[in-house]
Amino acid sequence: MAGQDTVMWAVAAGAARDEMVVDGRGLGFAAHGLAATGCAMASSAAHVGKPGFADIDWSLPWFAQFSARGIRWQQAALNSYAALLAEMNADAQQSRQTTGRGQRLAFIAQDDLPPGAAYEAHIASTGCVPTRHNLHDFFNASVWFAFPRIKAALNARQSAAIDALGVGPTRGGERDALTLFDENALLFACADPALSRALRGFDWVTLCVANRAAWGERCEVRCFGHALLEKLIAPYKACTGHTWIVDVPVEYFSWPVAERDAWLDEAVSRELSSTRDLTTRVFAPLPVLGIPGWWPANGAAAFYDDPAVFRSGRRQAR
Repeated sequence: MAGQDTVMWAVAAGAARDEMVVDGRGLGFAAHGLAATGCAMASSAAHVGKPGFADIDWSLPWFAQFSARGIRWQQAALNSYAALLAEMNADAQQSRQTTGRGQRLAFIAQDDLPPGAAYEAHIASTGCVPTRHNLHDFFNASVWFAFPRIKAALNARQSAAIDALGVGPTRGGERDALTLFDENALLFACADPALSRALRGFDWVTLCVANRAAWGERCEVRCFGHALLEKLIAPYKACTGHTWIVDVPVEYFSWPVAERDAWLDEAVSRELSSTRDLTTRVFAPLPVLGIPGWWPANGAAAFYDDPAVFRSGRRQAR
């Protein structure tokens, strides 16, 4: 499956954002330059184009987890760029969340990022998240509210890596892994080690067919990566997330959804802060439309009989 085990980085010289290619499709993410301070809130003209906000279907399982806030933001985004930023900042003021170095979270227009500033370093040092009027950054902001501790932990490690190594033509293994998490991660919460082993071992029949009834009782998934969410506006069978497996207690599945999300946020943020060696190999690929209950066609076992999507193992390095 294209993009499951390798991530290609295409950096456009002088561009405001880099380009990440996963599953063969280009998706924007933040460029990195020199660290800067200050949090300018000057108004900027809306970016030209059709962001596609009207295409978000909140009934789909990967979007439903963000719907309480997202529906309101969607209406603001359809109104104007300024209205969207105003809604985001009103929520940020109320939540009093912080970024990787304890700065209060806020959202600014992309044009207000100082020239040459490193995106992650700017967020860490000022609290201000440069945000474009598009789906990619809409979902990025959504995840900041759904999993604030995880986002802050990612930001802390990314900015620390920039401080230590500077900004070069390549990010290195740790920053690649952090960016892959930020862009394309699924959180796989699991109370049954056999199911985690099946996921790591590409045993799709065990995971998704034989143990279909276990989903929601012994394992479940949360979408985290905002590039992944953007791709899922137009879902396709090979659309693949990179799972971060989280061992949870059996009683986790009896808790309300909000309590589960808060538990995941705390547990995963601790793991990210304490894991010394972080590479892209820690992730296990999972085709999103194969998640039981998330796509009607996967109710038939034959759905998984597609070796181009549901592969039997990792592609070997050439």
